[in-house]
Amino acid sequence: MILYLIGLGRFFTILSAMDTGSSFEGMGASREAQFAPLTEVAVFTGLAALTVATGSLSLTQLYHRVDLFFWDRQIAAGILILVSFFIVLLAENCRIPVDDPNTHLELTMIHEVMVLDHTGPDLAMIEYGAALKLWAFGSLVVGALAPRTGRWPADFAVGLAGLLAVAVATGIAESVMARLRLTRVPQLLVAASVLAVLALAMGIAGALS
Repeated sequence: MILYLIGLGRFFTILSAMDTGSSFEGMGASREAQFAPLTEVAVFTGLAALTVATGSLSLTQLYHRVDLFFWDRQIAAGILILVSFFIVLLAENCRIPVDDPNTHLELTMIHEVMVLDHTGPDLAMIEYGAALKLWAFGSLVVGALAPRTGRWPADFAVGLAGLLAVAVATGIAESVMARLRLTRVPQLLVAASVLAVLALAMGIAGALS
């Protein structure tokens, strides 16, 4: 439900970009629609791998069972899921190496070019939605990384520290990497899906053994 709500927000952002009649915004909307299905494959496969590893179909219980015992048994699969989710976070939030949020060249933009002709409350809501989206995907990464203790003050503190670590990791990635050519972006997203599939295969093998 959460992922499809995010997809619904993307749908309306694309519609608003096309409604402006700008060729540049239409180009950005086309790129957004092209890359989005590739990220969804990685996310759903990664969640399926966590489901197999933890034995839970509920998102709450799934992340609650990511504890030290899980990392002791599924460390390889856990690392693959984390890398896959982090690549998806960078792609979904238009960060380097997929997109450069600070660029001013319309031909190289994805997200930013879709909001060039928006101002006032419309632009504020789009930017606020983008911030919530970054928080949601950051929580997705932290939930798969941080073990649970069962005590909510400790888990809350660990969650905040995890989000800070994700923010730092995102900044480091943007500092040490250059933006990929747009033709290379699908290859990166397919690689994230492959990592998630490998994690799923490891989880199935571990469950059967």
